[in-house]
Amino acid sequence: MIGTAAVLNEQDFILSSLAPSPGQKRLALAVVLVLVLAFFLIAGPLAPVQFRRVEAFFPTYATAIFVNNSITAVLLFAQFSILRSRALLVISSGYLFTALMLIPRMMMFPGLFAPTGLLGASLQSSLWIYLMTHAGFTLSVIAYALLKDRDPTKRLHRGSVRAAILAGVGVALSLVGAATYAVTADDPSLPALMLDTVRPAPLYPYVAAIPLLLSVAAGALLWVRRRSILDLWLMVVMCAYAVEICLVAFPVRPRFSVGWYSSRILEVLSGSFVLFVLLYEITTLYARLLRALSALGRERAARLMTGDVVSASIAHEIRQPLAAMTASAAAGRRWLKRETPDIPEALAMFDAISTCGQRASAVIEGIRAMFRKDPATRTAIDLNDLVSAALGLLGGELRAHRITVRTEASRQLPRVNGDRVQLQQVLVNLIANAIDSMADTDGPRELSVESRIHETGGVVISVADVGPGIAPADMDRIFKPHFTTKAHGMGLGLSICRSIVEAHDGQLWVSANEPHGAVFQFLVPADASAASSRRRGKRASARRRAGQGG
Repeated sequence: MIGTAAVLNEQDFILSSLAPSPGQKRLALAVVLVLVLAFFLIAGPLAPVQFRRVEAFFPTYATAIFVNNSITAVLLFAQFSILRSRALLVISSGYLFTALMLIPRMMMFPGLFAPTGLLGASLQSSLWIYLMTHAGFTLSVIAYALLKDRDPTKRLHRGSVRAAILAGVGVALSLVGAATYAVTADDPSLPALMLDTVRPAPLYPYVAAIPLLLSVAAGALLWVRRRSILDLWLMVVMCAYAVEICLVAFPVRPRFSVGWYSSRILEVLSGSFVLFVLLYEITTLYARLLRALSALGRERAARLMTGDVVSASIAHEIRQPLAAMTASAAAGRRWLKRETPDIPEALAMFDAISTCGQRASAVIEGIRAMFRKDPATRTAIDLNDLVSAALGLLGGELRAHRITVRTEASRQLPRVNGDRVQLQQVLVNLIANAIDSMADTDGPRELSVESRIHETGGVVISVADVGPGIAPADMDRIFKPHFTTKAHGMGLGLSICRSIVEAHDGQLWVSANEPHGAVFQFLVPADASAASSRRRGKRASARRRAGQGG
């Protein structure tokens, strides 16, 4: 049962199980409309028009179909080896069958290897091979549609993958051999489909209708059971098959006529649809995999997993609360050393020491959680409250450096889903950096902290200073680990801040402040549940107001 669950989880990333996007559905519909339009344009008076014989056309067309269907079969066999789906094994064998049937068709074609064909078969034999190829493939599509939605315990192959693929190849080879023997050794005993090269026999419409009806049935079955990209494009292939058979067989088109050439070109296209889609989707998934690996590498680098860097990060982050504790302790000592000790003020300093100690403990725990793989505890947070708390923690330093604070808080700010300690750590870092940048600035020193709603619905917090700013050459490097513009900095604060914000699915960036200084901004998405509750509350209030008005 564990193996079955693992396979079912992997199906979310396999092309034969991926649901088609709206764009893919529109593209498939456009292809079907083009096929139908082409049929009506060609099926009229143009179809019987005789065209000159192009000797290279048939071998080129047959080779293209053989290569396309063979590659498609290999790709689908590869997916079967992952999913072990019997439906994939059947459709893979069906594509292999159509590829191998091209071999006797080429050997029977008059004038290609011999004047009457290499196997000495007649027009009847070639026509029977053509109809058998289409009927065999449509039957494999029907079997695929019936098998793919069975109970997972029944639709998965439990035996050896290699043995199953060899069995599929063996069945395809056996069917091709049997069909070739039937139309060559028993050629005189086969029911006549043509009276001559143009006139069909009375039996012909009924035999030719079999692959046509099978194509329609397969397309309808896939439409009812469609789930994946493969289902969608197999429906397109069945539509192309139906158009092709109608174009060449109802009525019969002589060889090398416009209708005959058009049907062969259409057969090449129908054999290429699934191949092109598989190759495109494989390339797309490969690109996604590369991006995921790159993101994983960035995440690991951002976590700074070495012990030295972790210890440096902790030292960097607890420096602020330790400095505040030292300052509060010194102030409390002064209040107690007065001739008349000021007990309330001293107690306030002791409370401040306790608060800073708790904050230092929370910072250490937050850093440990960031470096662990365990998911952090997240709650709905009001960032305006975090801004007020961060400014309160750094109030002593703001006053010591004579920095005025200007805040602009949006009252309609939605809550965000995040880790309170980590997001407060980001705010404290950004505000502390702004204080350091303005410490040696002459003239007015102003810190601006603003909260607003982003156009995407998220929350943006900006911290602006009027310090010397950041050199343009350093803008791209400012968030890299160990890069710093401070004389005694470690270059870890902003790197950790970006890691925290990105772990919250947000972004952190910096820009120049006018006329001087820097503006650090970070965006985090709003809490979806809180936003939904707020919308429901607004609708309920609107209904109540409407009821009172009525």
